[in-house]
Amino acid sequence: MTPPRSRLTPERESELYGAVLDLLREVGYDALTMDAVATRTRASKATLYRQWGSKPELVAHALRHDKPLHMGDIDTGTLRGDFHAMVELSDDSRMERDCALMRGLAHAVHDNPDLLTAFRELLVEPEVTGLHGVLTRAVARGEVAADNPALKFVPHMLVGAFTALPLIEGRDVDRAFLAEYVDAVVLPALGV
Repeated sequence: MTPPRSRLTPERESELYGAVLDLLREVGYDALTMDAVATRTRASKATLYRQWGSKPELVAHALRHDKPLHMGDIDTGTLRGDFHAMVELSDDSRMERDCALMRGLAHAVHDNPDLLTAFRELLVEPEVTGLHGVLTRAVARGEVAADNPALKFVPHMLVGAFTALPLIEGRDVDRAFLAEYVDAVVLPALGV
């Protein structure tokens, strides 16, 4: 996947990405069109296609841009500290909006191979890579055994927290739940 050409200012890119996310929340992925983005942002469709190539790439770039800090940037010196710093990356209202957005995209990702590819390349892989760095540092510090079988399942555990809570308890994930989940599930599985 090629990165967008940088003919737009960072401010204009942010404006476009914000409009894409607003439209996603309002109408969902399937009803989102390049025409609607162009109208909302007073941009031409040609500009959108020249910059991003397709709707899936534009959506994935908008989602990636919306992340304030990436897991790989966190290093507090302890695994527990790193996980809790990750939890603190977002406030509860933003987390609620993001969860609703991800629920809306879950179906579209599985029905649209181009969106799935863009989603994995721009969102999932960088976060898994960042998480791997956090876990590798914990192993190097001796906090987690290198042969701990739970290491390869940490991304699954974390995604599971976001999908299971709304399904089981009918409420969105918040920072308090995630902090408790990390302490009760993830860290014990890693022997911490």
